[in-house]
Amino acid sequence: MRDLINRLLERRAELKTELDAVLVAPTTENRDLNDTESQRFTDLTSDILKLDARISELHEQVTRDEAAAETARRLQLGATVQVTREPETYRRGGQRSYFRDLYLAREKGDRDAFERLERNNRQRADTEQRAINTTNGAGGEFVPPLWLEDEFVAFVRPGRISANLCRHGDVPPGTDSINIPKVNTGTAVAPQTNQNTGVQQTDLTTTSVSSPVVTIAGGQTVSLQLIEQSPLNIDEVVLSDLAQDYAQKLNTQVLLGPGTAGTVTGLLTLAGTQAVTYTSGTPTLAALYSKIAGAIQGIHTSRFLPPTAIVMHPRRWAWAEAQLDGNSRPLIVPAAGGPFNVAGNLDQQAAQGLVGQMLGLPVYVDALIPTNLGAATNQDEVYVAKMDDLWLWEGDVRAEAFQQTYANNMSVFVRLYNYMSFQAARYPQSIATINGTGLTAPVF
Repeated sequence: MRDLINRLLERRAELKTELDAVLVAPTTENRDLNDTESQRFTDLTSDILKLDARISELHEQVTRDEAAAETARRLQLGATVQVTREPETYRRGGQRSYFRDLYLAREKGDRDAFERLERNNRQRADTEQRAINTTNGAGGEFVPPLWLEDEFVAFVRPGRISANLCRHGDVPPGTDSINIPKVNTGTAVAPQTNQNTGVQQTDLTTTSVSSPVVTIAGGQTVSLQLIEQSPLNIDEVVLSDLAQDYAQKLNTQVLLGPGTAGTVTGLLTLAGTQAVTYTSGTPTLAALYSKIAGAIQGIHTSRFLPPTAIVMHPRRWAWAEAQLDGNSRPLIVPAAGGPFNVAGNLDQQAAQGLVGQMLGLPVYVDALIPTNLGAATNQDEVYVAKMDDLWLWEGDVRAEAFQQTYANNMSVFVRLYNYMSFQAARYPQSIATINGTGLTAPVF
């Protein structure tokens, strides 16, 4: 039976490795699991829970069998059974570490560590039947806390929704700015009034648009003791958090970069874009719908190509979902529900990214769109844009660790950085923003 338990523990370790692998791509890319990954995560979790239940059942059976065998042996020998107090498994000054056994049992599948933990649990149960408790000074020192290091709670941050919608390229080496020639005014043609007469001649004029290559970087000093003694790879925890903050700061640059002091010019701060004002003390979805349609036609009639996306803050989409028609029917409904006379379709409930459709365009929500605009600092904005007109260049994210200059403190400096450049000024008329008092903070 112990061989079976060992095999089950080995299988559990394999499943745990597969489960960790499923989470690598979503964690690195700062996104939710897709359908395939979510189903695989659910299947692996279910299999691990089943194995845990079976392993626990077999351990209990082994314990009962061994106890019965020991009783039978003593009875056969005619020995006198004397009840004594079993030494504490994890006693002060003992040879065994409770936390090390937790790590060995959970991460390495160590059978002996698992058995010591089980024995400690039985001892704790016996202790709790006596007149002491888990309060320090009354027995609590013998009940150490359990730390689930692998399940640590990561700091939450919004993702890079708008940045991912742009056209992407690699930051070229050997430059600190990217310049694009632009035809400012074009040539012209006209009907020839008479044969053998001069044709229309209008000289085009040129200009250029430029965007700086900027650096987004961050770091953390970590003690060598924490790196070497922690059961987790603490440098990976730090780098993962830095990577998530990089994604947030990159998206903020794309949206709101001021274009000064080592920043790019964001699409919401760019001059020359189309502004649509929505003024209302009692905003309605019907009125906002009309303003979005106006923004779309503005791009149609100046860029002469259609926009590709509508982007708003999650609170604005939630407000839209809550709006009803005169018969108390929702105006944003699931596409699969056979909608009739609706303002938009709801594809899924999502905190970030694609959520539905409106006026034939996909609707995305981006939590980094500001909500402190306007005179009362309580307005958000909706923008409509031809996103492939906006170019975003990125390098390869670099993650490094340095012991140099920190050796005298026994510290390591962990650093993450990348180069990026963003250009929204190729066609400013491709961007239309909707703002005004009709977009104040909604009340639900």
